[in-house]
Amino acid sequence: MTKTRVFSGIQPTGNLHLGNYLGAIVNWVAMQDTHECLFCVVDMHAITMRHDPKQLAAQTRELTAALLASGIDPQRAILFHQSAVPMHAQLTWILSCVARVGWLDRMTQYKDKKGKDREGASVGLYTYPILMAADILGYRAQAVPVGEDQKQHLELARDIAIRFNQDFGGGEDFFPLPEPLIQGPATRVMSLRDGTAKMSKSDPSDMSRIAMTDDADAIMRKVKKAKTDADALPSEPAGLAGRPEAKNLVNIYAALAGKTDADVLKEFGGQGFGVFKPALGELAAETLAPVTARFRELKADKGALDRILREGAARADAIAAPILEETKRAVGFLRG
Repeated sequence: MTKTRVFSGIQPTGNLHLGNYLGAIVNWVAMQDTHECLFCVVDMHAITMRHDPKQLAAQTRELTAALLASGIDPQRAILFHQSAVPMHAQLTWILSCVARVGWLDRMTQYKDKKGKDREGASVGLYTYPILMAADILGYRAQAVPVGEDQKQHLELARDIAIRFNQDFGGGEDFFPLPEPLIQGPATRVMSLRDGTAKMSKSDPSDMSRIAMTDDADAIMRKVKKAKTDADALPSEPAGLAGRPEAKNLVNIYAALAGKTDADVLKEFGGQGFGVFKPALGELAAETLAPVTARFRELKADKGALDRILREGAARADAIAAPILEETKRAVGFLRG
């Protein structure tokens, strides 16, 4: 039976953290045996915001090393960087002529990222969702692992696919409509300083996140200083309602331990954070230690990382190039 093709990407902006690991990478690793997976370091997305061009290549290698250390196997999945496959840029232009301005105007993430500087935001930031649509549709991916904050972009990709199919695909499913995959108990890991905000590499406080490169002492220090309330942990998940920081820490423990929130609360219900936080810190440090050690080994071998990305890009292009050619024919470009 043919496996469902999955595409997912992550930006090489440095400071990979526990939210990336639990919210995306752990699920990617598990999917390698059940899906046909393309995992992409989306360096083209990374330049939509101000960036340091001297660091981008190094950050691309660093993220690749982190993915490999976490369990991504280039023999079981296709691992590559976006800018190495011509389809992404070329299909983006074609899909830009299919998408509508009104659709992009509704994208809430653009509004959040541009802030008050609408005139100063890059066009690339505005059209970012079309590039994301090309990432997905250019491989005819059938499913995309997404967090809640990316669901709107996936819906746009579906709208673009529907419009293209109607206008150029003869009403047929030229591009299949990708479905969202939202998996796991910690798909949205929150900040250690604010349980209502997503854990983010852009947060100015290093104490808000556990970095993948943190050692055991740093992890324990951050967990112990994580924001909580004064009440003991409840015995059931319903008791976490209205307690975002407590819920976040329980979610993280559950994800690291491979348990449910209910399982965690059976063990720690009725106890205070003076007991729970050290247990969480030890579990996080124990889980990340082998990943961090392997990451440091891989990061040092630039040649091996470049070879893996180069080979992955060739495999990705072998899938994308024929689809791009069909797309060009569909819109009427002269072909030899």
